[in-house]
Amino acid sequence: MELIEAIKSRKSIRGYKTTPVPKEVLTEILEVATRAPSGMNTQPWEFTVLGGKVLDDLRQALEEQFRAGAAPDADLPIEAFTGVYRKRQVEVGIALYQLMGIGREDTEKKNQWFLKLLRAFDAPNLIIVSMDEEISGTFLSMFGLGTVAQTIALAAVNHGLGTCINGMVVSYSKVVRQIAGIPESKKLVIGIAIGYPDWDFPANKLQSTREPLANIVTWRGI
Repeated sequence: MELIEAIKSRKSIRGYKTTPVPKEVLTEILEVATRAPSGMNTQPWEFTVLGGKVLDDLRQALEEQFRAGAAPDADLPIEAFTGVYRKRQVEVGIALYQLMGIGREDTEKKNQWFLKLLRAFDAPNLIIVSMDEEISGTFLSMFGLGTVAQTIALAAVNHGLGTCINGMVVSYSKVVRQIAGIPESKKLVIGIAIGYPDWDFPANKLQSTREPLANIVTWRGI
């Protein structure tokens, strides 16, 4: 697939077939992703790839944490948005609820949807991106971690795969570390669900909007 086509067609996939992604395909995707832009070639990323029973155990443990009312202990703060950013967040949430038939007051269905998010949308594989604790998490390192996540998502499209970049799946960091075998010296940054899309799943019909270029670009001297 051409790069521009991959960029335009990529979107968050929230429903997957059960078929696991072959290890050689995941390896190729990650090898390509390591060519992502990295400030001063610091390459702040590390990956843990889960599947099979390990991923099933993680899903069960995360669901148990949520149902027990446990407080998240994410390594990185979960950002709260305001203004236009919150507006965009709410709009995409409403669109997803409509596609999934979740009513505004339907608390049970909302909880079930949140659990699906926490379970990495039941994708057959999950990539956890982490960084070493000695990295401060300031501009250059966070920029690099973002670019590598984007590159994974684009490389996946080339293999007919879908992804969903998801911070909630690493929100209970102690549980994730214990089950995934990630040492305390690593900060959990983000999870990336990956698998073959189930195009019959309602939420996969969503195509999120983007702000018109005229609203976000200022031209000078051109």
